[in-house]
Amino acid sequence: MIEKTHILIAGVTASGKGRLAFDMAKQLDGEILSVDSMKVYRRMDIGTAKPSPHRREQVRYHLIDVVEPSESFSVGRYVAFADEAIKDIRQRNKPVIGVGGTALYIKALLYGLFEGPGKDAHIRMRLRRVANMKGLQYLHEKLGEKDPEAAQRIHPNDAKRIIRALEVYELTGKPISSFQQQFESQAARHPWTIIGLRREKEVESRRINLRAKMMFEKGLVEEVKALLAEDKPLSPQARAAIGYAEVIDYLNGQYDLDQTVELVKKNTRRLAKNQRTWFKTFGNIRWLDLGEDESPEQIFERSMQIIHEES
Repeated sequence: MIEKTHILIAGVTASGKGRLAFDMAKQLDGEILSVDSMKVYRRMDIGTAKPSPHRREQVRYHLIDVVEPSESFSVGRYVAFADEAIKDIRQRNKPVIGVGGTALYIKALLYGLFEGPGKDAHIRMRLRRVANMKGLQYLHEKLGEKDPEAAQRIHPNDAKRIIRALEVYELTGKPISSFQQQFESQAARHPWTIIGLRREKEVESRRINLRAKMMFEKGLVEEVKALLAEDKPLSPQARAAIGYAEVIDYLNGQYDLDQTVELVKKNTRRLAKNQRTWFKTFGNIRWLDLGEDESPEQIFERSMQIIHEES
């Protein structure tokens, strides 16, 4: 008898999380909670690698297709939606199978929202002026001097998080990563068993490259064209999604199609690198190191062993 009610499957993009979550939900009569910052957007299907309609007919998914692409979406909204979904699933006595690679959302789901020190509008305004004058790369380098851990984790183009990290340092004299570590030491809000899927970096890169290629073959360019033709413009978050941002630049004439495909591969591999860095801060993941030729069935059996061990 499996008694676990909260199971979370984590890993970098294209690691096989979705297939494992689907197999586990079918086996345990569970429902899937997506932990992904882009699958929340309706009609952004190919570029976000949403589960197929066939799978969604067999298993119930939550936190997919919940907002319009024109809407802003935040980790705070995600946690509010996720808490409602978990309550709904548990009221029907079904296991919650969380799955995703958005590490910030995973941490918020596990521990709640990290607020950190207060805000200072003057500091933020000054840092924005510096970014406008000297470039965001300059601010990212400054962050690397003050908080190397945060700089490694934050993408050089993520202005909001770079400025926030520098703001926290100026307000407190301490790196934001130190506050996050204190926060993450708190007990999880639900009794999650967390399974991580991990492959050799070269294998993961090949899987990422293949997925990117297949997205274009499935019609990613046409999907982006349709989104841009809608009455309301894409939100900044939706426009920045990997795959969508590069195709928008392609449609604006900045790259040819071959260059665009390669850029999506490159940026997705960079995302995977950032995900690996984030996941190193998780101390309670049961990692499965997967062989290159290991089948989904074998991965499922190994995962179920972990579930049995912790039940």
